[in-house]
Amino acid sequence: MSCCASCCASLTCGLCSSVASGISKRSARLAYCGLFGISLIVSWILREVGAPLLKKAPWINDSDTHTEEWYKMEAVLRVSFGNFLFFAVLALLMIGVKDQNDQRDSWHHGGWIAKILIWVLLVVLMFFLPNVIIDIYGTLSKFGAGLFLLVQVLILLDATHSWNDAWVAKDEQKWYIALLAVSVTCYLAAFIGSGILFIWFNPSGHDCGLNIFFIVMTMVLAFAFGIIALHPQVNGSLLPAAVISAYCAYVCYTGLSSEPRDYECNGLHNKSVAVSTGTLVLGMLTTVLSVLYSALRAGSSTTFLSPPSSPKSGQKKPLLDSKDVEGGKEKKETVAEARPVSYSYTFFHLIFALASMYSAMLLSGWTSSSESSDLIDVGWTSVWVRIGSEWITAGLYVWSLLAPLFFPDREFF
Repeated sequence: MSCCASCCASLTCGLCSSVASGISKRSARLAYCGLFGISLIVSWILREVGAPLLKKAPWINDSDTHTEEWYKMEAVLRVSFGNFLFFAVLALLMIGVKDQNDQRDSWHHGGWIAKILIWVLLVVLMFFLPNVIIDIYGTLSKFGAGLFLLVQVLILLDATHSWNDAWVAKDEQKWYIALLAVSVTCYLAAFIGSGILFIWFNPSGHDCGLNIFFIVMTMVLAFAFGIIALHPQVNGSLLPAAVISAYCAYVCYTGLSSEPRDYECNGLHNKSVAVSTGTLVLGMLTTVLSVLYSALRAGSSTTFLSPPSSPKSGQKKPLLDSKDVEGGKEKKETVAEARPVSYSYTFFHLIFALASMYSAMLLSGWTSSSESSDLIDVGWTSVWVRIGSEWITAGLYVWSLLAPLFFPDREFF
């Protein structure tokens, strides 16, 4: 039995080592995404069940004025703060890593057991901090979340232009037909979706001028994207215009669906938690995919996500020889092959840190204490953040089309 137990332990350790080795060599970025996804799940669970536990902590329950909603936001912010610190520290440690021979490259890809333990420790420690520190982090998170939304928009613009360029480069009729088909589909989705929004968020018998303004502006922007992109003096294409139009229509929907449930012009939900939860899941999925895509795109030398001073991915420096003269004799040494990193580790972890702030705002309704705690991501703060994000997306896309006319010597996307 002792021998059998020893063998089982040895096999288990060997399996863990093999898994860790596989992660470190092939799937480090996916592993970080998985850890980020776990943080979202933990935040969501503690938001629903953590309030009674927080009430038992005297350094948290320091006032009789704290509401049930406050405890829910507190749980989300504390998990988010631990997650933010984990990725922010990694971002600082990875500053200046340009070569895989750098010792910090192994820190980025390996040591997963230690990293997970550090992550758990940081999250737990956040629940022992005084409320004032968490309040400061909550305020800073609003700005960090806004910055993440801006990065998310840049990622979308970069993706659509890259997608269009890749299909055009194939220079085959079937790919041109595919471009047209996808473009038409996206535009139909944008305009049909906007029409449905009129039905859902403009109930008869009510003055819903604000909602009508949001929806009409979305349709006007979609028209403007197509006209500008197809203008003969603009080097644009229909596919990016169509994709951005569909995205703006989706963002408009998420903004309108975040209106308070007692608002007379929100005719979709009728106090339905299920729809709100579905919107939240879709928003979280978009967040995770954005983070993952930013990491994958960071390896391209033609995108704003690449390390500014790193060589192109796939290029390797040749072996270098150096000669030292010692006592009249030449000693030849072979220097290790220089292998540049394929993406910026600092930028990669910074994206996760900002995404931690964004997820906290998403789960806490942007820390708005005036809304019901039973619903997620509901309130006028959420509405204006999302509508503002839509308009910023539109502005950046139009700028990406018009900027080459004003600055012909620079490349935009």
